[in-house]
Amino acid sequence: MQILEKIKSPLTEYAESVIDRHTANFWLQKINPLWSIHQALGKVVKKEQIAHDMVSLTLQTNRHFQMGQAGQHHPVYVVVQGVRYERTYSLTEIDAQHVLLNVKMVDQGKASHWLCEQAQIGDVLEFGQPYGDMQLTVNDQQLILLAAGSGITPMLSLLKRLEKTAKLKKQPVHLMYWVKKHTDAAFKAYFEQLAAQYSNFTFSMFYTQESDEGERLNQNHVSGLDQIENATVYACGPSGFVATVEQLFAHANTLKTEAFSMSPFANDDVGFVNITLTKSKKILSIPKGQSILASLEQQNVKPQHGCRMGICNKCACNKVEGSTKNLVNGAQNSEPGNFIKICVNTAQTDLVVDL
Repeated sequence: MQILEKIKSPLTEYAESVIDRHTANFWLQKINPLWSIHQALGKVVKKEQIAHDMVSLTLQTNRHFQMGQAGQHHPVYVVVQGVRYERTYSLTEIDAQHVLLNVKMVDQGKASHWLCEQAQIGDVLEFGQPYGDMQLTVNDQQLILLAAGSGITPMLSLLKRLEKTAKLKKQPVHLMYWVKKHTDAAFKAYFEQLAAQYSNFTFSMFYTQESDEGERLNQNHVSGLDQIENATVYACGPSGFVATVEQLFAHANTLKTEAFSMSPFANDDVGFVNITLTKSKKILSIPKGQSILASLEQQNVKPQHGCRMGICNKCACNKVEGSTKNLVNGAQNSEPGNFIKICVNTAQTDLVVDL
């Protein structure tokens, strides 16, 4: 099989031959902020308020940017007061050179506050590689999309893809969207436009903190849907919302869920255990009941990590021996020689891990 390599520009080849990447990027970006030897970058070209606490940024991307599948997440790197933060967002493709980044302001969230309040046209963001399992299936089964709060962003991406590929003309799709108040709703006009344009598309809006406007997801909402056992269900929102979906839609043909916040499993573990880091050649004492990642960070050990919610797998490492408990679902893992996500697991016994 013939292997094709990406052709480098003469400028890139010259830069890589005489100076290191970081220095090359520094000088290249003096000429054009999107030029880079290796970084996936996007420049803000439009900023729009789409809900009272949510902002939409249109970004022009460079040649290194790799758009994931509709519904996947991208790491986004933001520098605030000299500190680099990594956060995860679902992007929506506009065209080959532009994407939409929708950000909800989070209380005490330094990155989200910067993106919502301080990011300006011309600012440049860096992206990581896409990940996530919330991707469209290849069949034409009924789709039920359930979103709460900023969980609407991957649903927007999925719907844009369905519209672009003309699937909305024939595939039944029902979008159900929960927010606290009217001012929290994003993209409502677009969803209403789809409902008017496509007979197979149904849109339902619920406001949980306004009288007579709706209520939290419950069995009544499920009863109003047909043939769930043959449907593909996607859900995204806070952990409590996703947990309710997993209970009410357990009989769906396919169920894909993602929570953007963790609701820790009830845990009363106390005491300390020892963790041996094989690569760092360290033995540390860490508390039970707290994530291994957080425990290591408190002792100035900085493992690679990303989402801190058990989704992106960046923190996954080999557990040589020992027992752990999952902080999300309480699952115990005592098997030696398997991978664990240290952001959502706590030590139950002395551990040996390849870190």
